[in-house]
Amino acid sequence: MSLPRPTPTGTPVSRRRLFSGLAAGTGLVALAAAGAGVPALASADTPSADTLAGLAAGSSELPPSSRAAGLGTILDYAADVPTAAAVADAGYQGVNRYVSQRRPGAEWMKGKPLQRSEADAMRAAGLTVVSCYQYGKAATADWLGGFPAGVDHARQALALHAAAGGPATAPIYASIDDNPTQTQLVTQVAPFLLGWISVLGPGRVGVYGNAPTISFASSLGLASWFWQHGWGTPAGYTHPRAHLRQERGQKTVDGITVDLNTVLNPQYGQWV
Repeated sequence: MSLPRPTPTGTPVSRRRLFSGLAAGTGLVALAAAGAGVPALASADTPSADTLAGLAAGSSELPPSSRAAGLGTILDYAADVPTAAAVADAGYQGVNRYVSQRRPGAEWMKGKPLQRSEADAMRAAGLTVVSCYQYGKAATADWLGGFPAGVDHARQALALHAAAGGPATAPIYASIDDNPTQTQLVTQVAPFLLGWISVLGPGRVGVYGNAPTISFASSLGLASWFWQHGWGTPAGYTHPRAHLRQERGQKTVDGITVDLNTVLNPQYGQWV
């Protein structure tokens, strides 16, 4: 099943309207619904100085780095699937797995999407399972499509998560696998995450992003779970809202290349 890029429709929601609505306490989902069918907010309309001065949200500035000690390590991978025994024997406590299809040209990602047999085997071995989603990348990145893309991708994520046995209460991490500018955060990332909220609800939306993206999303209540990556994150920095932190470098488990992620919170979105 392939995912076509959404076709822009509807009337754009300007940045002025987004900021004004947030400052006035307008619900995020209601604000998003008003712009349904829009791939991104209009970029030409800049919020006034008064609006920005009155808005104590939407900041991508970084708070002091967390000093939280790691609570273990979980893996993420897409090339193929290691056995549960191999993951456990290597000393890892779980896996963060893609509930997303392979995009065209990425047929090598044999580990997508997560299957119920894999999830069951991991859990039977005493390992944790977390759900994440990423379909496009770079020029086809999911978040570039704004609100309607968020809705479409969240619906697919939810269906694949459920098919793999994922609980109806577990979060799904949506990928912002980039280093967005402040303008992109406001005009594309925010509406993309609002689309996810409209499908999953705010309590189940997670974000895979760099530290500034985590600051921005958390300050606006656009997600409740955060998985930090290193692109655009200062070296050695850990955002205090991060539940997981992807480490630099890779390892091999059961002959498969995997990424390592440090657990920073006892609750990091694992299925229960």
